[in-house]
Amino acid sequence: MTTDRTPQDAATVIAQGRAVLGIELGSTRIKASLVDPSGVALAAGSHEWENQFVDRRWTYSLDAVWAGLQACVAAMSDDAQARYGVRPTTLGALGVSAMMHGYLAFDADDELLVPFRTWRNTSTGAASQELSALLDYTIPLRWSAAHLYQAVLDDEPHVERLAFVTTLAGYVHWRLTGAKVLGVGDASGMFPVDPTTRDYDAARLAKADELLGARRPGLRLSALLPQVLVAGQEAGRLTPEGAALLDPTGALRPGAPLCPPEGDAGTGMVATNAVAPRTGNVSVGTSIFAMVVLEHELSRAYPEIDLVTTPVGDLVAMVHCNNGASELGAWAEVFGQFATALGAPADPDAVFAALLGAALAGEADGGGLLAYNYLSGEPVTGLDEGRPLFVRTPDSRLTLANFVRTQVYGAFGTLSLGMRTLAQEGVRLEAMLAHGGLFRTAGVAQRLLAAALRTPVAVGSGAGEGGPWGIAVLAAYLRVADEVDLGTWLSTVVFAGAQTVVAAPDPGDQAGFDAWLERYEAGLAVERAATQAL
Repeated sequence: MTTDRTPQDAATVIAQGRAVLGIELGSTRIKASLVDPSGVALAAGSHEWENQFVDRRWTYSLDAVWAGLQACVAAMSDDAQARYGVRPTTLGALGVSAMMHGYLAFDADDELLVPFRTWRNTSTGAASQELSALLDYTIPLRWSAAHLYQAVLDDEPHVERLAFVTTLAGYVHWRLTGAKVLGVGDASGMFPVDPTTRDYDAARLAKADELLGARRPGLRLSALLPQVLVAGQEAGRLTPEGAALLDPTGALRPGAPLCPPEGDAGTGMVATNAVAPRTGNVSVGTSIFAMVVLEHELSRAYPEIDLVTTPVGDLVAMVHCNNGASELGAWAEVFGQFATALGAPADPDAVFAALLGAALAGEADGGGLLAYNYLSGEPVTGLDEGRPLFVRTPDSRLTLANFVRTQVYGAFGTLSLGMRTLAQEGVRLEAMLAHGGLFRTAGVAQRLLAAALRTPVAVGSGAGEGGPWGIAVLAAYLRVADEVDLGTWLSTVVFAGAQTVVAAPDPGDQAGFDAWLERYEAGLAVERAATQAL
C-alpha cells in the first residue's frame, strides 16, 4: 500500500503542489491523509468528535463539521511540517468522504431546514417499508430516500421548502466547490442506482416521484438529489471560499481539482483494493459493515442486504450493522480508568492491545457469556432502539479473557447473521479484506472475524486508517483516469508490493463462535425486553 520515501522526496512533492489530500468525516474522528500522486502516505491529521442525541435524533452540528475539518487539516499540515519542514499550500487534488446515508435538507436559499439526521437514526420504519414494497428494492432505514419520505409521511413543516437533499460528503464538497454532485457509491445510499447507467434507477425514480407527488403535489425526488459522477471524473475545483473553510489562515490556495465525494463504504473498498467481483471488505468502526462486489444480481430483495455500488458503479451487496466497536471501546476506557486508579496509567492504545490479547486466551464459545453492543437500533435484528448489555448465567465462566472475547464476538454477531444470506445466495468470496482501528492490534480481531464469517480475512499494513487514505487515492486517480481503469491502477501501482497478512478460519474458533451465536440469537429476547423496559 505504501512504501518508504525519503524526506527530500516528500518535501519536493509537497512544495511543488503535487501532494493529494483526502479527508473523511467518520463517526468519531475526522481524518486527513496527504499522499503523493501514486498513493504513498506522506502526512496525516485527525480531530475527535462525537454525535449528539437531540430531540431523540442522532445528529452533528454543521458548526462542528467545519471546526473539526479545520482542526484536522491544521493537524495534517503540522505533521507535514514536522516530518519534512514544509506545509502544503497548493494541492494536486482533493477528495472528501464521510459516513454514508442520512439526511441534509436545504431550501432554495441554501439554508439548512432541519438538523442533520445521521445514518444512526432508525425512525423511518414506515417510509422504509412502503418504499421497499413499491420499488421492489430494499430501502434501509438510514437511506436518504427513507428519511425524506418519512418527513413527508409525518407532514413535517420543512417539506414544503425542500430544494436540495444530500449526504454529509456531498454537503462538504458542495461548500468547497459550489458543485451539487455525489460519487456513485455514496449516491447509491441515497436512492437505488442502476449499474448499467451508473446513475439513479430511472424507472424506480419515476415511481418515487409519483408517490411523493401524490402526497405533496409538485414534490419530485428527482429534482432534489445531487448529480451522480463516477471515479475519475472531475467534480469541481476548490474555490477561494472553500479553501478558507478548510484553512482560515489563508495559506491553502484554491484551484485544486476534486474527485466525486464518496461514502465511507466506497473508500473502504478502495483502501483494501476490493473493487473487483468476488472481493469484499469489512469496515469496523462505530458501525460495522461488509461489502461484497457481486458477479450478478441477487435473486430477490432481502431486508438485511443493501445493494450499493463501487466508486465506478459496479453492484455491491452490503451488510450494514449500526453498531460496531463503540461498546468495546467504552469497556477499554473503563479498564484504562481502573489502571489509573491503581497508579499505573496506560496509553489507550496499550490498554486496547492488552485487552484484545487477552481475548485469545478465552474459551472458544466465550464461556457462556453474552454481549450486545447495541448503542442504537439494529435493523438486521429488527430493533428500533438499542441497549448495550452484558449478560451471563450463574454457571458461566466470568474471566477477563472470556469477557473480552465475548465483547469482540458482540461486535461481529449481527454482521455474521447478515452474511448468512449471501452464502445462501451462492455468492462466492475469495477473501475478505478488513480495515479499521480494531485491526491495529495484529492477529486478534482478524482471527475472530475469520471464524465469524467462515472466510479467510486479510489485513493490509494500512488497515487502521483506511478511509481518508482511500479518498486520497480516489483523488489521485483523477490524474490517470483517462489512461487506466481504477481496478488495474490500484493493483499495479497503488498496491504493488503491498504487505498483507491472511488469517484462515480456525476450526476451534469457528465451532466456538457458532455455539456463541446460537446463544446470541436466543438472547435477543433479552435485548428486546430491555428496549421496552429502559
